[in-house]
Amino acid sequence: MLLRSHFKIEAPLLFILVFMFCCLLTMNLQPVGAAEKHPPDVGDKAQEFKLNKLDGKTINLSQYTKKGPVVLMVLRGYPGYQCPICNRQVGQYIAAAAKLKKANTTVLMVYPGPADKLKTRAEEFITGKTLPENFHLLIDPGYSFTEAWGLRWNAPQETAYPSTFVVDRNQKIRFAKISKTHGDRAPVKDILNVLTDL
Repeated sequence: MLLRSHFKIEAPLLFILVFMFCCLLTMNLQPVGAAEKHPPDVGDKAQEFKLNKLDGKTINLSQYTKKGPVVLMVLRGYPGYQCPICNRQVGQYIAAAAKLKKANTTVLMVYPGPADKLKTRAEEFITGKTLPENFHLLIDPGYSFTEAWGLRWNAPQETAYPSTFVVDRNQKIRFAKISKTHGDRAPVKDILNVLTDL
């Protein structure tokens, strides 16, 4: 009799505990269709995109891959300041412009950030730089491209994970370097080595 009344008290308590545990588990699950985007990897087909150049002209990835390989460089944009490592990286690629052109390669640099004043910040970024004819700076206002490619670094004073991809004529990714820090960028010599095999 004692055992039976003791069980009657603990059974509802056990049910409540199990119910609460299940609720906690489901709170951490994302709804269907809200899965986190993962950046593309070597062998993946590069997702098409449309972005604007500073002159307002819209370009898409496929119009350049039809002509030859594309080096797609995702910069940090303007996280409250002009990134010195991005400046250095772009400078190294500009210094290798003749070699990149010889490989029939276009360099697309994506400058992401909030839409407000992004064009002005991008213009500041290239001040003092002469972009070769096969280099294009694209702006990604509101992070539409950055999020679609799974490269959004959603933290205070951050914009995007600095990344470099080589995309071939079939829009297949042949090289991918995604940095989870401000440094650790893809050296231009690594890119030139990949391009010699295309």
